[in-house]
Amino acid sequence: MSKIHIPTPLRQYVGKQSTVDVKAATVAEAMSALLSQHPDLRRHLYTEDGKLRAFVNLYLNDEDIRYLQKEETAVKDGDNISIVPSIAGGASICHPEQSEGSWFLPLPLVKC
Repeated sequence: MSKIHIPTPLRQYVGKQSTVDVKAATVAEAMSALLSQHPDLRRHLYTEDGKLRAFVNLYLNDEDIRYLQKEETAVKDGDNISIVPSIAGGASICHPEQSEGSWFLPLPLVKC
């Protein structure tokens, strides 16, 4: 089994757990297993067309999957997958992807 580390703002959707164990061969399968166990999490991680949201970063054992094989990156027993939210802030015009229901880590308002 692999562990998916859940950031604090999303723990309310996984029964307040900091990690969730999943059995999977790829990051995509691991995320699918996570969403099967905790379906309320889907809208916070994926767009309506099933793509990982732009502000959601996934790391496999401290390596950003964007620099590996993305969601097709192989996972083995004992691996750790971390969901890491991008830090955002500033005026809403600077961050149009920020919307109700998102879980950005707020920063002070800045001019663009």
